Amino acid sequence: MSAMTRDQATQAAAVLKAELAKVIVGQTEVIEQTLVAFAAGGHALLEGVPGLAKTLLISTLASATRLSFSRVQFTPDLMPSDITGTEVIREDKATGARELVFLPGPIFASVILADEINRTPPKTQAALLEAMQERQVSAGGQRRPLPAPFFVLATQNPIEQEGTYPLPEAQLDRFLLKIVVGYPGEADELEVIKRTTGAAGAKVQPVLEGETLLALQALVRETPVADGIARYALALVRATRPVKEGGHPEIAPLLQWGAGPRAGQSLVLGAKARATLHGRAFVTLDDIRAIVKPVLRHRLHPSYEAEAQGLSADSIIDRMVGLVKLPASDLEKDPMVAQALTAST
Repeated sequence: MSAMTRDQATQAAAVLKAELAKVIVGQTEVIEQTLVAFAAGGHALLEGVPGLAKTLLISTLASATRLSFSRVQFTPDLMPSDITGTEVIREDKATGARELVFLPGPIFASVILADEINRTPPKTQAALLEAMQERQVSAGGQRRPLPAPFFVLATQNPIEQEGTYPLPEAQLDRFLLKIVVGYPGEADELEVIKRTTGAAGAKVQPVLEGETLLALQALVRETPVADGIARYALALVRATRPVKEGGHPEIAPLLQWGAGPRAGQSLVLGAKARATLHGRAFVTLDDIRAIVKPVLRHRLHPSYEAEAQGLSADSIIDRMVGLVKLPASDLEKDPMVAQALTAST
């Protein structure tokens, strides 16, 4: 795998966005956050009402890459083996000998679209846990590695709750980002109507190789982050915890529980990915703030007090960002990035 430069990373992101734009109208922030998850090597959960092109975005992204792709439509009767695979008895017609053969399930692909993931029971949802965290599947008495790169991009509907099973917190924590897909603007929606009711359909070309994506992920990991930026990310995460655990006294009462250490890791890694996609070799405060909601919103649970005030997880995060400040001393400790930090404050 050859190394990638910052300019090549920026160019790859621009080309990929151009292919997505052939099919996806608007949704700039959603696309960027999805690409951040891709560049960081993490999984993403897309939430939005029906008809907002969540499934189309993921399938188009898979078409724009030369990666293997599987779509799993989650239903109440879906079994774990329907995802991971199962062993079957195969008979050799020539000799009559029989042997157990493992038939891989759809999880053995680089891009997994887990459509309406909250429509299947926890037992089947749990079949994804090992795959998402360990990049492997235990099936047929063996540990079977999954292809690299490997992404789970899941969708769920926030308004139709009958016959659904909320994702366990342990599984939610495995998603790097939770991306909220909102309604398009008026001009974008008009363009959607024009495009989708005409005779011609746009064709997406594969423009990104798996090896290129792995090189991009390696470049993201190499992106330095100043100690002050890392401390700021940590301060945001710790502010969500009980006061005795370092939480902020104005935020802690609004939450039943706070984010764990994986949230801090995700925040810094996602910020590195965003900086890399923007062609920068350093992380700024803007990178942290741009992804703090998709990183934290699924890791927080508002308290009854917050619900009584009509506060959502996003509202609490906004309040927290306004309260948590980067100490001025951190700028002095790291003069090499002081200018970049100051520009984003």
